[in-house]
Amino acid sequence: METKKKSSPKAEKQQTANGLRDLFTDGLKDIYYAENALVKALPEMHDQASNTKLKTAIKDHLAQTKMQVVRLEEAFGHLGMKAEAKKCLAIEGILAEGRETVGNAAEGPVRDAAIIGSSQKVEHYEMAAYGTLAAHAKILNEKEVLDLLLRTLGEEKKSDSVLTVIADTELNSQAAAGKHKSKDFKAV
Repeated sequence: METKKKSSPKAEKQQTANGLRDLFTDGLKDIYYAENALVKALPEMHDQASNTKLKTAIKDHLAQTKMQVVRLEEAFGHLGMKAEAKKCLAIEGILAEGRETVGNAAEGPVRDAAIIGSSQKVEHYEMAAYGTLAAHAKILNEKEVLDLLLRTLGEEKKSDSVLTVIADTELNSQAAAGKHKSKDFKAV
């Protein structure tokens, strides 16, 4: 009768680390896809928005997202890997829902409120993804990659805050009141 050898705690830890590394690199591929999808989606949102502050925030976020793609490519390089995307079902779903919500909203403040809500869903997904990846990078002792991920995580949190301020400073109130034009709004 053959008996199974028990693996040593060190061997188990190594297996766990390899599993975590695979999870980590898979997550990087996922967020790389997501960021590239956003580079394509943000101009759509910009075109649909009517509030000048929102349009500026979207334009700024597009430039920032392009830099985040470059930063992810740098992270892959630190890991000795070529940047590779893996289809991100989460971002596909969030973007599809956002397009539907925005498409069904009346032009003006209501549509802008829909854009902000949809955009914040994206930001919250990104914050969760980057937070998880940063935790993995820390455990895997990937300091350079961790620094890159934390920088992007901070930007995502700031973008979410900017959207909240835009929504809270009149936009949601105007949407609730059914207003379609104001000094900050222009007809599309």
